[in-house]
Amino acid sequence: MDYTFQFGELLPYSDLIARGVLSTVILAIVTTVLGCLLGTLGAAARAGKQTFLSRAVGVYVELIRNTPFIVQLFFIFFGLPTIGIKLTAGEAGLLAMVINLAAYSTEIIRAGIESIPKGQLEAARTLGLSRTQTFTRVVLPPALEKIYPALTSQCIIVMLGSAVLSQISVEELTFAANFIQSRNFLSFEVYMVITVIYLLLAILMRQGFKLIHYFMFPNLRARS
Repeated sequence: MDYTFQFGELLPYSDLIARGVLSTVILAIVTTVLGCLLGTLGAAARAGKQTFLSRAVGVYVELIRNTPFIVQLFFIFFGLPTIGIKLTAGEAGLLAMVINLAAYSTEIIRAGIESIPKGQLEAARTLGLSRTQTFTRVVLPPALEKIYPALTSQCIIVMLGSAVLSQISVEELTFAANFIQSRNFLSFEVYMVITVIYLLLAILMRQGFKLIHYFMFPNLRARS
């Protein structure tokens, strides 16, 4: 193989790469917070009695989980303006990521909720706790502890999926890579660096979730 690597040629674009990383990190943080919050509400609706709301959430979950993310993104960015809903590329990208994560997290959290023994619910009723208190104090904490690894993995998957947002010109990390490659044609160097950055972001995100897990569930510290 007669090829000279030219990673040094990427240094003039370091600011652009840094902005792409920052944009990706912000998207990941906002998506994680909003997506998990909506997923918790959706799981609460799905785990309760069969009502119109629970069925509507079920349809939403199945729709999102069984269609490609890029199609959802294009529908929001290109389709919604047809009916008068206009969003910037950043707004459309963030909305698509939140909607996607919320659907998956709904099912993940619902699985945790349904794993809680019914005896705990009966004990909560005996103590006179309201339905909201029972859910937030008795059901949700142990449910989240059980499904936490799966939920964090899904959040990381959605963060990595933010690369698709470059298709609508959201200036995240992959958009920066495509722009740089179109200027210097150093495809190997550019995408190798971007691959390593995504890997580091995923590792840092997982470590951040482990730290959050440590403080959210103090019982684990007592058992360790």
